[in-house]
Amino acid sequence: MFQLGKTIVSEEILEKEFVCNLSACKGACCVDGDAGAPLSEEETKILADIFPKVKPFLRPEGIAAIEAQGTSVIGEDGEFETTLIDGADCAYVIFDGPTALCGIEQAYNQGIVDWKKPISCHLYPVRVKEYSEFSAVNYHKWHICDDACSLGKELEVPVYKFLKESLTRKFGAQWYSELEKIAEEHKK
Repeated sequence: MFQLGKTIVSEEILEKEFVCNLSACKGACCVDGDAGAPLSEEETKILADIFPKVKPFLRPEGIAAIEAQGTSVIGEDGEFETTLIDGADCAYVIFDGPTALCGIEQAYNQGIVDWKKPISCHLYPVRVKEYSEFSAVNYHKWHICDDACSLGKELEVPVYKFLKESLTRKFGAQWYSELEKIAEEHKK
């Protein structure tokens, strides 16, 4: 672990390799698991605001789940998360053939909304835990991402490089620039 500004960062994000491989996993992270994607309180407000614009992109069962439960819910751990359909698929998931995609991101890609998706989704396989004095930035290993780990290894892309856009979105360009310097030192 090392400190970078107000973050404590796991060295695994420098050492592990990862490149999402949608053709292999089919977006399993959007449909597997036992909870929705973690959300900040601010993100719950964004979801409520953009839902009318995102709704046309969603599946009927996703819309029904959101209309019944809300645009976000409080999970068993007491934290905010995305709504699920019958305790399984994220309510915002859509499909392109067998591949799960994010309906919010599709609306973003078409210029309908200016928010890409929850930062926890954008950052995966990195998970951030907020504490009062710092944020813990950790690599999360999940078996459904084994193909992403293999592809990352084949392409020699460390987690932090794969996540440049989302890490910059979360922590800023200066933080990411410092992370790159630490990564270079770490290689030596």
